[in-house]
Amino acid sequence: MPRKLIIDCDPGVGDAVALAVALCDPSLEVVGITATAGAVSGEMAARNIQAIVETLDPRRWPRVGVSTAPAVALPPAESGSSSGTVMKNGPAGLGDLEIQVADLHNPRDSVRLMTDLVRESPNDITLLTLGPLTNVELACERMPSFAEQLLGLVCCCGSVAVGGDVTAAAEFNVWADPEAAAVVLRVPAARTMIPLDVSLKPKLTYEAVSQISSAVRGGPLAELLPRLLSWQLRVSHEQLGIEGAHIPELAALAFVAECAGSTTTGMSVEVETSGNLTRGATVFDRRNVARAQTGIDVVDALDPQCIVNYLMRIASLAGS
Repeated sequence: MPRKLIIDCDPGVGDAVALAVALCDPSLEVVGITATAGAVSGEMAARNIQAIVETLDPRRWPRVGVSTAPAVALPPAESGSSSGTVMKNGPAGLGDLEIQVADLHNPRDSVRLMTDLVRESPNDITLLTLGPLTNVELACERMPSFAEQLLGLVCCCGSVAVGGDVTAAAEFNVWADPEAAAVVLRVPAARTMIPLDVSLKPKLTYEAVSQISSAVRGGPLAELLPRLLSWQLRVSHEQLGIEGAHIPELAALAFVAECAGSTTTGMSVEVETSGNLTRGATVFDRRNVARAQTGIDVVDALDPQCIVNYLMRIASLAGS
């Protein structure tokens, strides 16, 4: 029985790769994809989601939630650097891809779609977040039992011991809306966090991307995956000096699909919401003291090769 999944995201090249793979994974039933503002605006996120769905044309189309919120502005020190959103994701968020999409009929707000889907299938849906946690906080406000009625909540965000990516202290998805993260990471649900400490460990090499491109030839992923991965390789090389591409969102998806070779540890976490230098930092209590509750499961190890193998397997299935 496929696992029912809602993906809340702000695509972005990394999110787009994860979305495309999820829609082709027979072990997953993606019932909804909801746009949130973050690396791109809410409107661009919704367009990019629709572009991916229309291009892949899956047997069962997910419902798409829209947003009108603006993109999150990077800190002044980052906005003109190699980590700038446009430089990382391209002018329309999908690298050098330009895909025309039709207007959505009866567009539904992301938060409303989230709550409607969970209300229709209580305790049966896993929510995977790949962007800021704004929509999830709003869903909890709109429907107080929202988190409790999820089968699981998996968040690709935060860091334990490696610092941040958007600032020295903060990971982007938490930094973009730390107030929302502070609420969501404490909701009464089966919560799992996939922090930068592990999500950045898998790396796609040029050889792996070449093999994936060959595997998807003639299949639905052929239009998307090779160009998205090639863009990511180029950005990593030209802007970061890295040979190979890190795609944290793919690690998060592999965890949901139980293909990450991962382990978790229960930890207590707080989010810094006000510090000038530490806004958006996730602060974990790692002291060896007794606690009333552990709070959240944190992925503390995964097998990078398992994640590359997962991508290879879905690429081969989609190309066959």
